[in-house]
Amino acid sequence: MSHYEKKLERQEIFEGRVIHVVKDKVELENGNTSSREVVYHHGGACIAALTDADELYLVRQFRYPFLEELWELPAGKLEKGEDPFAAAKRELGEECGLTADRFTDLGVFYPTVGYCSEKIYTWVATGLHSCEMHLDPDEFLTPVKVPFQKALDMVLSGEIKDGKTVAAILKISVLRAAGKAL
Repeated sequence: MSHYEKKLERQEIFEGRVIHVVKDKVELENGNTSSREVVYHHGGACIAALTDADELYLVRQFRYPFLEELWELPAGKLEKGEDPFAAAKRELGEECGLTADRFTDLGVFYPTVGYCSEKIYTWVATGLHSCEMHLDPDEFLTPVKVPFQKALDMVLSGEIKDGKTVAAILKISVLRAAGKAL
């Protein structure tokens, strides 16, 4: 048997450039009702760029909701209908000044399943080449090459807190342990 919830009513709360917020009244499987606050988001694309020397490009970026600078993989939000792979390649160029010969799909990551529709599509980029870095006018970050093992240690110690970055680094580590080529 599949679990389900049936939408009964919707209240529009906010429509912005990045998110759309609603409050739904739903019927549960047992016939009771409950409310669901949902943030709709177009999603994002994330890319883990690995050098031939087994270094990973991370970026240091201030994140206002946490009032701190975080370690992250290069990533960006998708515009409505935008191709995630094209966005990932764009972000690699914008944030790190890189292009790549090869890309390996790491799949889709749902960062906040309890209240948000955001999906983050992830790839590994190898065979890296330099190009012109061109940040958005309101974007301030610093790209840093970190040995992959150090990045993994940063995840395990809690120094890297960003969910998409944690998920991608752990997935790469597991794929390598299983003998998969990236």
